[in-house]
Amino acid sequence: QVQLVESGGGLVQPGGSLRLSCAASGSIFSINSMGWHRQAPGEQRELVASITSGGITNYADSVKGRFTISRDDAKNTVYLQMDSLKPEDTAVYYCNGVIYATKWQVNNYWGHGTQVTVNS
Repeated sequence: QVQLVESGGGLVQPGGSLRLSCAASGSIFSINSMGWHRQAPGEQRELVASITSGGITNYADSVKGRFTISRDDAKNTVYLQMDSLKPEDTAVYYCNGVIYATKWQVNNYWGHGTQVTVNS
């Protein structure tokens, strides 16, 4: 079994910063792409940022220039550095990973989410 566990959420004032972490554990052969999504109350889940195994990144327009995604393959961990946070960034943030449990078994796994609240 593969598990993704997020951490680093919390309450921050507008203009502040947070760093989210997501660690994958369990039966892992290799990890392909990883990403961060978010879901605000009453809204659909949306992609925030993603990173391929080769380090190619992709960002939602709303976070470009403010958020940075990175990964540490030695630790099976993906990070999301969030700067210049705005109230509209308030949401539950979920990480996902396209993970090979064996050379032939691949699934898209999700974490349980971490709350980010931007409020003065």
